[in-house]
Amino acid sequence: MKNIVITGLLSVFLLTACKKDDQVAEKSLEQQKIEFQAKQLEIEKQKLAIEKEKMAYESQKKADSIVESNKAKAVAARNSEPRVITKTRTIYRDRESGSSNSNNGNYANNGSNASQGTTQKRGMSKAAKGTIIGTVGGAAAGAIISKNNRGLGAVIGGVVGGATGYAIGRSGDRKDGRVQPRN
Repeated sequence: MKNIVITGLLSVFLLTACKKDDQVAEKSLEQQKIEFQAKQLEIEKQKLAIEKEKMAYESQKKADSIVESNKAKAVAARNSEPRVITKTRTIYRDRESGSSNSNNGNYANNGSNASQGTTQKRGMSKAAKGTIIGTVGGAAAGAIISKNNRGLGAVIGGVVGGATGYAIGRSGDRKDGRVQPRN
């Protein structure tokens, strides 16, 4: 009989313990629902704040575009007004006279009788290139050929090579029309 009473008490005790667990579980489930709804409300608030920022950005963008279009209209109006533009250009020409190219200081004399329409070429002339190449090549050849005194051989070779390169380059400039041919 003792065993039956102990078993009965134990079963009552266990049943009451299970009910408490169910109540705790129900309370925690309700609490989780409330927390979930609170998080959903926070998310909605954030979405609204983002939309508000987006609307502010769009209105600022629209205002900026209006300002830019007004500036463009003002510039177009300014550019459409007639303006007086004055430009002065001084042209120096060679004076052709009966004397043999005398220069009295009033006009520039560069040795050519070209008209103002002729444009001079820019850059290094063939004469200058020939002088440089001839000097370097002649100096190298003179240093190699002269066995006893290489420095003197380089100087002599450089002078001879430079003169030769200049003569060849000058004739190329005459052919190209950069320099007027001798008359």
